[in-house]
Amino acid sequence: MLVAGVDVGSVATKVVIIKDDTFYFRTAPTGWSPRQAGTEVLQDLLSDLGYRKEELDYVVATGYGRVSLGFADKTVTEITCHARGAAYLVPGCSLVIDIGGQDSKAIKIDPQGQVLDFAMNDKCAAGTGRFLQVIAAALGNAVSELSEMAAGRTPLALNSMCAVFAESEVIGLLASGHDKGEIVAGLHHSIARRIASMVGRLGSFDRVAFTGGVARNDSLRQCLESVLGTDVIVPENCQMAGALGAALIARGYCK
Repeated sequence: MLVAGVDVGSVATKVVIIKDDTFYFRTAPTGWSPRQAGTEVLQDLLSDLGYRKEELDYVVATGYGRVSLGFADKTVTEITCHARGAAYLVPGCSLVIDIGGQDSKAIKIDPQGQVLDFAMNDKCAAGTGRFLQVIAAALGNAVSELSEMAAGRTPLALNSMCAVFAESEVIGLLASGHDKGEIVAGLHHSIARRIASMVGRLGSFDRVAFTGGVARNDSLRQCLESVLGTDVIVPENCQMAGALGAALIARGYCK
């Protein structure tokens, strides 16, 4: 059995291939063409493994660019795929927090990774990877530096979570001589409170999994733990949850 899950996100394209019970992962920037990114990342991983696309038994596509992948046997929503992937990565989790480049999600799931309820922010950039990119650029730093910058700093209150207005506010704070680390810490706390508001709509939960590329920001993870009052677990392959869920769904169609 050879199946694949392809998650074409706004920032990165992720592919998971399952050969029998072995899992293989690959990610690359999406760039300007979701179709090209999904096709090339899948082909690159297949080539490394010594397989051809024609040998795949089933392919499930997810992510915002899923409809552009004509080779997929089925397309499945990000909510469904992230839930399934997170349940595999963090067994026993009942809540998934996923922050991607374009949106943020809170998903309540059962032990099998089936979606019970969800809340999603997809109407603006606030609290997403794109929002962090805008603020990092305003600070003159890379997104990857934000976690370390905020570590141990006292959060500075920010008035706006709109990407446009927050950028202007950050520039003003810098001009007033405020510390970059305190600004980033304030940003993280604002995002955590926004996520907590989404989580509050879903009722009680036990074990929390944090997925998506932003989950690598440990300072933000700590802020989430503080506002939610519980441990927040970041799995090793946090960015791959959607593609993994898609691949697991694909495997289910082959049984």
